[in-house]
Amino acid sequence: MYDTILVPIDGSDGGNRAAEHALELADRYDATIHAMYVVDVSRYGEPALSSVELVVDELEDRGRDLLTTFADRADNDGIVVETKHCHGAPHEEIVAYAEDADADLVVMGFQGYSHQNRIGSVAERVTRTGVRPVMLV
Repeated sequence: MYDTILVPIDGSDGGNRAAEHALELADRYDATIHAMYVVDVSRYGEPALSSVELVVDELEDRGRDLLTTFADRADNDGIVVETKHCHGAPHEEIVAYAEDADADLVVMGFQGYSHQNRIGSVAERVTRTGVRPVMLV
């Protein structure tokens, strides 16, 4: 049913639930997972010689750590994972990578960091603008 699953990872509770669910699906369907982390430059801008550069550097390090931890976990379970780390508007990068990876499914957290009682803006934009099936968990 699923050969390729994309899961955006951000370290939030919703993102962690999505990562766990993606692992379960990949194990069940012997699928490859594409895990990605997006540094949201629409929020911070591209780094230059300023305090923004320090914030972006910290986010890049955090993203690499999250992806490495996830890939190691998947590898321990015998699941193949490809990772992508990039800058951009998260919903645009997720939709574009879903197409590039020919994802059968995008698994996302229902809520990220900025929303508590409704669907997060990134998840909403991905479901609205993308052409790939999206599962919100």
